[in-house]
Amino acid sequence: MSDKILIAFHHACDQGDFEVAEELLRILEMMLTRRPVSPDLNRRKNMESLVAAHERLWLLRHPEAKDQ
Repeated sequence: MSDKILIAFHHACDQGDFEVAEELLRILEMMLTRRPVSPDLNRRKNMESLVAAHERLWLLRHPEAKDQ
């Protein structure tokens, strides 16, 4: 399910809907940080994707920082 939320996040970013993108990130973060029921072998990859998504949203909201 987290992959589908991440896809929806990127779609919201592409559409310029940053409020929706931020909410989707909040949900994704909640899913990834809660205590897993079973060991998740993809946890590191998922956390890296979450960090990259936060970075993308920040850069979209602060385009002037990209030029520096």
